[in-house]
Amino acid sequence: MTELVLLFIGAALVNNFLLTRFLGICPFLGVTRELKAGVGMGIAVTAVMVASVLVIWPIYHWGLAPLGLEYLQTILFILVIAAMVQVLEMIIRKFMPALYRAFGIYLPLITTNCAILGLALLMVGENYTFLQSLVFAIGSGAGITLAMAMMAAIREELELVDVPPSLQGTGVALITAGIMALSFMGFAGLSS
Repeated sequence: MTELVLLFIGAALVNNFLLTRFLGICPFLGVTRELKAGVGMGIAVTAVMVASVLVIWPIYHWGLAPLGLEYLQTILFILVIAAMVQVLEMIIRKFMPALYRAFGIYLPLITTNCAILGLALLMVGENYTFLQSLVFAIGSGAGITLAMAMMAAIREELELVDVPPSLQGTGVALITAGIMALSFMGFAGLSS
């Protein structure tokens, strides 16, 4: 049980996909102008990560690996992730149209979000059990949601302050992301 808790904390904080691995930066910078959209995107990415693990782990361990077809893993992972995102997009469009509009182009971009593909490849590379893979996906998603929420909250506050014109928009967002990344990298120092 302790191992699973450490795996969760490690995935969420120490090895945060956005702020220490730098995977999935496009929606991180694009959707975090509002807290609701940032949290919603984090939850959507988490849902795709968990659903992908539920499908990818059995396919890899019961299909590809026993048949010696590991070389097909990347293409298969991309196909599974694309299917998961399409299902999620249909659900959000049907039941949460305001959130769907807030995501804009960034929702379909989850398909090509390297954080989700990175999760699948790391899960296989680390040879995680099914339960470990599930905890890794939930922890990674929680870390992404936390980072998105923090960034969105900071950016909402930055709208209320006087930012020099040359730094407004993307400039201050990148500086903020850099400071956040440095902060999260500090968690790695605590674990040694």
